Amino acid sequence: MKVVLFCGGLGTRLREYSDNIPKPMVNIGYRPIIWHLMKYYAHYGHTDFILCLGYRGDVIKQYFLNYEECLSNDFVLSKGGKELTLYGRDIEHWNITFVDTGLYSNIGQRLKGVEPYLEGEDVFLANYTDGLSNLPLPEYLDNFSRRDAIASFVSVRPNQSFHIVGIGDNSVVKDIRHVGQADLWMNGGFFAFKRQIFDYLGEGEELVEEPFGRLIRKGALLAYKHDGFWACMDTFKDKQRLDDMNAQGDCPWEVWRARPTALDPANGASHRAAAGGRRRDLSEERRGGDVR
Repeated sequence: MKVVLFCGGLGTRLREYSDNIPKPMVNIGYRPIIWHLMKYYAHYGHTDFILCLGYRGDVIKQYFLNYEECLSNDFVLSKGGKELTLYGRDIEHWNITFVDTGLYSNIGQRLKGVEPYLEGEDVFLANYTDGLSNLPLPEYLDNFSRRDAIASFVSVRPNQSFHIVGIGDNSVVKDIRHVGQADLWMNGGFFAFKRQIFDYLGEGEELVEEPFGRLIRKGALLAYKHDGFWACMDTFKDKQRLDDMNAQGDCPWEVWRARPTALDPANGASHRAAAGGRRRDLSEERRGGDVR
C-alpha cells in the first residue's frame, strides 16, 4: 500500500528551524521528522512512499540521495576506518518517489499532482508529515476496510493548554474547564483513501474543505478516534517537547522498537560496497534508466 507524504509546505510557524529547510526535515534526535514517520509506516510493511515536494524539495532529495545509515544503526569500524560493517539498515527496502507538486500548492493540489503515481492503487495512505503517533495502523486499516467509506482520518484530542468557557445569558459563565476534559476531537491526519477520492477533488480545492464536505454529505468520511499518543510539530514549543521526549528515551511513536531482535553480525553489510553499488545504480539511471 503506497504512502503519500505531504512535505512541501513553508512551515512558517516553525520559522526558527525551518527558515532554510522544509518542516519535514527538522530533526528529532539524529533524524528528521519525515524519517520517523516513514519508519513508522515501514514497520507495518508499507515501504512504498510518494513525497509531494514543494518548498526546498532539493533538501529532501539530497538527504535521501546521500543517506547515511550509520546515524541510526549500530556498526563496526575496522582497519583504521577503511572498512565499516553495519548491523542494520533503515531504507534498504524502501521505494521513494519524489514529485514536485508546486511551491504554493495546497494539500488537495498536492494530492491531485501525484494521482498518476497511484495508478492501480485501490487504497492508499497519506499524511501531513508533521505529526507522530503510536496509532495501531493494522486496526485502523481493518476498520476502514470493513466500512463503506471513501476516506478516513485519525481523530485525536487537542493537547493544547487552554480552557473552554460555557457562556449563558447576560454573559454569565456557566462552565469553564480544560480542553482535555471536554469531548472535543480534531483532525490528526493519518489518512486512508480509496481511489475514488479523486472523484470528489476539484481543481485547486483544499482537501479538508470542499472534497471532505462532499464526502460528509454522502456519509463516506470516517473519523477513527485514537486516545493514544499523538503529537504535532507545529510550533517551537512542540519541537522542544519532542526533543525532550527523545532525549529521555520516551518515544511512543517508535513502534519499531517494541520488539527488538538480536543483532547478527553475519547480516552486517559493507557500507563502502553498498555505497559504491548505489553510485553505480544512479549512474546507470542517469544514462538512460527510468527515473520519475
